[in-house]
Amino acid sequence: MERRNVGRSLRTPGRIAAASIAASATLLLSGCSKDTADQWARWGMPVAASDRAPHIGNLWNGAWIASMVIGVFVWGLIGWVIFRYRRKHEGETPRQNRYNLPLEILYTIVPVLIISVLFFFTVQAQDAVGKKADGPVHTVNVIGQKWSWTFNYMEDANSSIGATVHEVGTLEKIPDLYLPVGEPVRFNLYSADVDHSFWIPEFYYKLDVLPGHPNSFDVTPTRVGTYLGKCAELCGTYHSAMLFNVHIVSVDEYNAKIKELASKGQTGEIKPPSFSATGPLYDSKKEG
Repeated sequence: MERRNVGRSLRTPGRIAAASIAASATLLLSGCSKDTADQWARWGMPVAASDRAPHIGNLWNGAWIASMVIGVFVWGLIGWVIFRYRRKHEGETPRQNRYNLPLEILYTIVPVLIISVLFFFTVQAQDAVGKKADGPVHTVNVIGQKWSWTFNYMEDANSSIGATVHEVGTLEKIPDLYLPVGEPVRFNLYSADVDHSFWIPEFYYKLDVLPGHPNSFDVTPTRVGTYLGKCAELCGTYHSAMLFNVHIVSVDEYNAKIKELASKGQTGEIKPPSFSATGPLYDSKKEG
């Protein structure tokens, strides 16, 4: 009777490769800190800072997982076909299949189903993100102009402030946007000149700022901190300078900051200009 060399059979190239991959993955994961693990769980997205962000975060993660599953399946099929139907003998002509109707129907229906599922979850997330808050506590009218931002805090009805206060940014001065944590804010977006896009990455959301077409969205900041906002639409020579600092603070600190701006004489609303080269925020010397 032939004796099998069990020890040798266990050391096949496939088993060795699998063991190596498993060992490498174990070492990699064991060396990850909690912060690194959290970052991997977000697939590169920043830490969320708004109530609407989880809807986009879940959609983002789901899309990545679906893409990876589909990718592994497709590459697996490609590898299987290459191996299964390889030429085994010199001069052999492989069998030629002109068509396969059941298979063609399958790979037509499956992509449609995949896109339909992704579309369904995308619409769900979009509806949740675009939903208006019931009676926003705060309203900020935002004006995008080449190449900075103006923020109007519409706080006339706020008993702690009782006035509309503004902050005007310039090419030389990055403006600061203050938001109260845990309270709904409505942003009304206007453009003074060309297309811009209002983007706070930690909100997982951006919205176009278009001349002649005001946009708005509601959000509740949820994480105290300082973040960087920016224009996400190429808008001219100094597009990269269209930045603003976002400070999410306590309600008391928010009220105190808005009062401070009012004490500096920054009261009243800076209204969106007419959409021409004569608006009050237009500077022909900085035209690109």
